[in-house]
Amino acid sequence: MRIKILIVDDEEPICEILKYNLDLQGYEADYALSPEEAQSLDLASYSLFILDIMMENISGFDFAKQLRHNPKTENTPIIFCSALDGEDDTVMGLNLGGDDYITKPFVINEVLARVRAVLRRSQAAQRATFNVSQGLSEPDIVFKTLRLDRNEKTCYLDGQPIALTKTEFEILHFFLTHRNRIYSREEIIHEVWPDDVVVSNRTIDTNITRLRKKIDPYGNNIITRLGFGYGFKETI
Repeated sequence: MRIKILIVDDEEPICEILKYNLDLQGYEADYALSPEEAQSLDLASYSLFILDIMMENISGFDFAKQLRHNPKTENTPIIFCSALDGEDDTVMGLNLGGDDYITKPFVINEVLARVRAVLRRSQAAQRATFNVSQGLSEPDIVFKTLRLDRNEKTCYLDGQPIALTKTEFEILHFFLTHRNRIYSREEIIHEVWPDDVVVSNRTIDTNITRLRKKIDPYGNNIITRLGFGYGFKETI
């Protein structure tokens, strides 16, 4: 059975380009020209949503909220694809549960690479969930009152859950399992992002800045060495 992908964008030429190229890659791509049209489809049957943001009645952000509040689609990956290219827009999309953010105009090969990467991470998460259900669990990672539950993919600070994006979780997981050493941005990219995804230094810096704020007071343990990179020090 082919992997189904739903594109939601009010620009039909964009939908046609994405559908054509995704179909060529062996996926089964459908598209809807509005969230309202998408709501009439069997959303639970899709393995990935690609959402525009600026649409007439319901924005891509609002539709993403609906998807995340629906038990049948709450874990389905979302890629935002929008002409909005500001940092605040990207942060908003990721904080709403987006798994990636692509700006228009896009390069189709980059879109396809990001689709593969997101689907690969989603499938890995599903396998991890299956392992947990079979009793194959991984131990938590703990630093003082900061705890990463590797089975639930959840972060806790002083016993309270913290909402991390997948990327933030993976960065923190890498830092907590590789403490007291400085890593270059290239090394972090290699460990956190798939090889076929292009990641800018700004993307790394933005994710780490957000992560520091979320895990305060331990954000200061993520240190910067200008010209070298980042690391997690146990003592500061």
